[in-house]
Amino acid sequence: MGRPQNSLDDDEKFRIKTYGFGELAQLYLPEATPMSASNRLRIWITRNKSLMRKLSELGYAKGMRLLTPEMVKEIVAVIGDP
Repeated sequence: MGRPQNSLDDDEKFRIKTYGFGELAQLYLPEATPMSASNRLRIWITRNKSLMRKLSELGYAKGMRLLTPEMVKEIVAVIGDP
């Protein structure tokens, strides 16, 4: 059984950079549909009040399509590497 197309290889470290919201969601949930992955990531973010506060300070708002490296760094610090 092969690895999901969007997953990282074991020797490939996750890179902090600008990601599309859906792109990052698919890295966390490669088996899910793009919409489902995005919805799940959004729930993880909004239910974590301290993460939501930090992201808001960095300019995050509902419906954002691009996440800055700083936002991705905060998400990964709380949720972990995809």
